Amino acid sequence: MHKNILLSLVLTLVFAGCTQNEYNLFQNDVEGKKEIKVVDEKTYKEELSFENIIAPNDRVDITVYVQAGEGSQQMTSILTTRDSNNDTTIQENIGLLVTKKGTARLPLLGSVHLSGLTQDEASDLLITEYKKYIRNPYVIVEIKNQRVIVLGEVASPGIVPVTNGTMNVLEALARTGDFSASASRTNLKVIRGDLRNPETRTIDLTKMSAIKLSSLYLKPNDILYVQATTMTGYNRTFNEVVPFFGMLGSILGVTSNSGSINLINTAE
Repeated sequence: MHKNILLSLVLTLVFAGCTQNEYNLFQNDVEGKKEIKVVDEKTYKEELSFENIIAPNDRVDITVYVQAGEGSQQMTSILTTRDSNNDTTIQENIGLLVTKKGTARLPLLGSVHLSGLTQDEASDLLITEYKKYIRNPYVIVEIKNQRVIVLGEVASPGIVPVTNGTMNVLEALARTGDFSASASRTNLKVIRGDLRNPETRTIDLTKMSAIKLSSLYLKPNDILYVQATTMTGYNRTFNEVVPFFGMLGSILGVTSNSGSINLINTAE
């Protein structure tokens, strides 16, 4: 009987191990298929020179400067939505909210359409508009809610602000405390774009040859997901199954002892 119990335990662990994929997100439809995407040189250069554009629901800082006096080279701020504490964390209430129509409301100008413009393009547009009311205006526009989302097997998963316009995978990992002990270094996923039809890339950081064929650059709103190793899934499944068999063994032990006592009583 003990052999049968041991065999059942082994078979259960083998089949239960197949369910370890439930610990990993964003799996391919075909199990075990790793799609390491080759990024061509043209796409890589486009990502290297990527500049974010303003979109509905973004938050932007807008600062308008004018000359301090006639003939003066000093500029004075007459309008700013800039946060003064220089905090680099994502804040939900700073700057101006770009509406779903793609507009922001500003003094003198009213609603101005900013969606679809880069920061420089938006600055040029506002300079042109403010020239109608102000002599020699100078405008700075900054998108404030640029971020990437890091999930999975890292020390501190969460939202990471993009402060330099772009960010790469290594920087994102460094900001979240690097890999955890159970992280897979060969199967990182980058999810980009519309979540109904996302673009998904798989990155292998263990081989230089694989890194050279991919792109480590992230865009704002990308999701970087660090998967757990296969062994992590087996270990977690093992930890879930073992208590059950411990309980089962205790029950069988009690049943076996009761049967022995009955036999002794019958013999008497």
